[in-house]
Amino acid sequence: MYLQILRPVLLPLALTVSLLLASSAHGHDGPDPLIHWDFKPQQLQGSKLKARLGMDIEFSGPLRWSQDEFGHSLMLTPRTAGYAQPTGTDTTLPTRALTVSAWVSVDEPLDWGGIIGRIQDDGDQELGWMLGFDRRVFTLTVSTSGANDGNGRHTVLKGTTAWMPGRFHHVVAVFDGQSARLYVDGKEEAFSAEQYGEILYPAAQQISIGSFRDGNEDHRMTGRLRDIRIFDLAAKSEWVRQEFEHGVKVAALAARPVVSDSGFAVEPYLQFGTQTSMTIMWRTTQPGSTLVRYGATAACEQELAVDGQHDIHEVLLQNLEPETQYFYTVETTLADGSIVESPTYTFTTAVRDQTPFAFAVFGDTQKNPKVSGQLATMAWAQRPSFLVHVGDLVDKGTLANHWTEHFFPGMKPIAQRIPFYPVLGNHEENAQNYFDYMALPAPEYRYTFRYGNTQFFMIDSNRDISPGSEQFEWLKQELQQSQAVWKIACHHHPPYSSDEDDYGNLWKTRISTRGDLRARQLVALYEEFQVDIVWSGHIHSYERTWPIHQGQAVEQQGTIYMITGGAGGNLETAGPFRPFFQNNVKHGHHYCMVAVNGGTMEIKAFDLEGRLFDTVTLKKSAANAPQPAQP
Repeated sequence: MYLQILRPVLLPLALTVSLLLASSAHGHDGPDPLIHWDFKPQQLQGSKLKARLGMDIEFSGPLRWSQDEFGHSLMLTPRTAGYAQPTGTDTTLPTRALTVSAWVSVDEPLDWGGIIGRIQDDGDQELGWMLGFDRRVFTLTVSTSGANDGNGRHTVLKGTTAWMPGRFHHVVAVFDGQSARLYVDGKEEAFSAEQYGEILYPAAQQISIGSFRDGNEDHRMTGRLRDIRIFDLAAKSEWVRQEFEHGVKVAALAARPVVSDSGFAVEPYLQFGTQTSMTIMWRTTQPGSTLVRYGATAACEQELAVDGQHDIHEVLLQNLEPETQYFYTVETTLADGSIVESPTYTFTTAVRDQTPFAFAVFGDTQKNPKVSGQLATMAWAQRPSFLVHVGDLVDKGTLANHWTEHFFPGMKPIAQRIPFYPVLGNHEENAQNYFDYMALPAPEYRYTFRYGNTQFFMIDSNRDISPGSEQFEWLKQELQQSQAVWKIACHHHPPYSSDEDDYGNLWKTRISTRGDLRARQLVALYEEFQVDIVWSGHIHSYERTWPIHQGQAVEQQGTIYMITGGAGGNLETAGPFRPFFQNNVKHGHHYCMVAVNGGTMEIKAFDLEGRLFDTVTLKKSAANAPQPAQP
């Protein structure tokens, strides 16, 4: 929210020695303020906030209001706090005597928080004044001619009463030419005689409102502004006390934070991005409104709201440009008027068919956000276009906290930036939580999507996948229709596996199916329609097979089966026997990165320390099956 002074207006003030009564803006006799901003929606005319006295303010950003039984206040967040720029040669700010009165609510601590002022604190330059706050108390910073060391020198007065998040306080700064005082809720809490003479203002005529802002800093507050008045007289303690008593009922209101620290149960994440759309989701601790702001810059000039009150929020952005970066932030207003607001993130729409891209592959994150979070951070550092998750997102899908405390916190570093495309694992237990948190094409347990020149076929191997089943026939039809250069199938259970005991205990017997027999029923389709890669999890280790065709390892024109099940679950180990299909196995937490450029696909696997431990490059034309080659 950027503010611009429209018309400086100098008004005559009553000639008194001190301010003893409230201003006429409160319906009392006494001197009028030089400037009076009453933060109410009734004062808004178009984009201008009409001043009670003095200068109007023009806002360039959206205004949001909070209401209680005594009136309105303007809600501020780091996105909406701003500044005012006086026009003309007269800044209208007093130099010899000054009183600043503000009714303000602060939500979040800052080292240098600003309520209102005109200040410069760049290097050796210390000029102007600021009524503000720090991490605990309210502050007054002032620089005058009497304490000038050539570049100005600030004195910082600090109150003693800790401000309470979400609760209104009456804060008053007074300078009388000989000393400075700071009052909080009617009581004097700080005094200094270090500053005297005239206030030294910086050359820049910028008045910060809701921000400590100068040439190289802009610390924006989160909270609410109710009323700000500036006088060119020095108030006495009795006036300050009476002003507080006049608004004591406002000070007694229950705390109402603008932004709730615990408002997100699940922070924003992305789902099912296409060339022209992106779905943004989040969950709040209470039901509330649903709003996404987005655009070509961090200002997020556009917005899209969804009607109703929700705790799980889902917004589909459409009519986007392909292969284009966007910025977004989400916002929910709760029943008590507080706002749950995210930082600004970015996403990129899907690439055009011929553009190279990359994606990450995770599996079996389960209940280990420490490991999954570390892998997500490393994967995001390589800037994948999206992420494929091969199942077992959580350890127990029916438990709400396994989603809110395990899966989403671990995936946070990457899921806020790129969409992820999952399949159901056995640990999801087909729970409603999965379907509530995902936004995928119906029926969601199986779907397909195309990214660039590659088509993905996402299958639920917990359900029936035998020949003639609904999923089998659906997959067959989709494969028949596919014109993609690369075809990748994903399901949780692996058709081929070298694991030591999941398919027969190879330390006690040599009998093993060496893979999931139900999943192996799909192999005939993969071979018939030349599927290039089949990605699975379930086994908490890494494995890459040779290309396989008709039960044999081949050099070309076969399907490679990958197991990437090491993103968090308890680790497993390959058995003592090396089956014909095994190319590479690895015990350890890991993830994969895949880069695609036309007929070239590079697959790389990284461990928890970021070390590359396996790589393969596949090359093909649109008409040929993959041909493994050494990197």
